[in-house]
Amino acid sequence: MIRKTMTVLALAASLGAVSFGALPALAQSAAAKAAVDAGKAAGTVGEQADGFLGVVSGGDAATRAAVAEINAGRAAVYKDTAAKTGVTPEAAGQATAKQLYARLAPGQYWKPLNGGWTKK
Repeated sequence: MIRKTMTVLALAASLGAVSFGALPALAQSAAAKAAVDAGKAAGTVGEQADGFLGVVSGGDAATRAAVAEINAGRAAVYKDTAAKTGVTPEAAGQATAKQLYARLAPGQYWKPLNGGWTKK
């Protein structure tokens, strides 16, 4: 149990660099980032506890495509991080989600693993 906890803590620390350094560069185009940022501001896009974006409600085709693009990039980063740290991609995503939650602006949406959308 202690080893697993230490691994997750090390993963979270390593994802600090990945999440806000490499992740945006690898996971999204400028257009996708702009569309998702607009969606977050409008309340149609939110962050999820699994480390992926989700569509809260509505959202046009461009917004949904931007979410899919960024999520594909995040999945690749989580897979790579998992291979380097010995955890699952799911654990890598959840560790990153904690950091993403901390950066959400008040009023933006968050979805816990077993819950519905809530405003921060």
